[in-house]
Amino acid sequence: MKVREIQAFLEKFFPEVRCSGNAELDIVRPARIEEASVGCVTFIANAKYLRHLSLTHASLVIVAADVDPGPCSEHRAVLQVRDPYTAFVFILEQFQAPRRIADPGVARTAVVGRNVTLGANVTIGEYAVVGDGCRLGDDVMIAPHVVLMDDVQVGSGSTLYPQVVCYNGVRLGARVTIHSGTVIGPDGFGFAPQADGSYIKIPQTGIVEIGDDVEIGANTTIDRATMGSTVVEQGAKIDNLVQVAHNCRIGSNTVIASQAGISGSVSIGKGCMIGGQAGFAGHLSVADRTHIAAKAGILKSVTTPGQAMRGYPAQPMRTELRQEALIRNLGSMKARIDELEKELKSVTRNK
Repeated sequence: MKVREIQAFLEKFFPEVRCSGNAELDIVRPARIEEASVGCVTFIANAKYLRHLSLTHASLVIVAADVDPGPCSEHRAVLQVRDPYTAFVFILEQFQAPRRIADPGVARTAVVGRNVTLGANVTIGEYAVVGDGCRLGDDVMIAPHVVLMDDVQVGSGSTLYPQVVCYNGVRLGARVTIHSGTVIGPDGFGFAPQADGSYIKIPQTGIVEIGDDVEIGANTTIDRATMGSTVVEQGAKIDNLVQVAHNCRIGSNTVIASQAGISGSVSIGKGCMIGGQAGFAGHLSVADRTHIAAKAGILKSVTTPGQAMRGYPAQPMRTELRQEALIRNLGSMKARIDELEKELKSVTRNK
């Protein structure tokens, strides 16, 4: 694409896109600003990277509307937009090569059960298994070696990558993406302790419901409910290697980073951001728009919306940072206390 073509494309999403420099330059691929070369498009969304603007070899740089592009040579162009980060996302979509999952149609080696409903333009890859009573909407793509057990519903436009397993009764909304190795709907971890020290398994009779436009990373597990539903609401994004236990509810547009662990019956609000390796005790709730730092331990409910939480046990961010500062100074504080004790003993002896 030429710079002017990229400008015209971005104007579909942003009210004003200003161009400085040579609009006829050819752009062949996106790149990070530190690695960009001639023919590359890159972006600056963080002010600390502005120093690269005069140093990069990229042919096109996307910057914020209030950034001074400076003088541009005939080998450089700068586009100013309201949101350079999102603008670059749209550009990446244009340059992304289509990802082939399987040949169109139902593969010869796929196994399709009885009373299965297939929408228009459904793809089912080699050695995939679709159980009895499943319903697949239009434009669903099932990669090789995916297993859908009985009575699974998959909404239109959804994509399941290789080795995804959906247990009986799972409900997936429209445009859901699930990456390789993820398991949706295994039994929740429920066992009743007995007097002799043994355990009796509690039947897990519920299901999992995944809303529209949810994306779930690789090797993540979402357990079915003991009764009722484990729910992931519309627009939520869940990273690789995340555990969501039985009867949880993940609010719409909440994002959860890798290795977070969410115990049973936890309710997380809408628009929350959960850092990597954060852990949640069971049967608690988290208010909307809560930000939880990496490795935080949530041991009680967060009831105030919009808070930032950090530490173990998690506390409001400012409280935790103050405590961390005190801990870092414990050595010098102890030395000072020891010194004062010596002075006090000396004064006492003199008296």
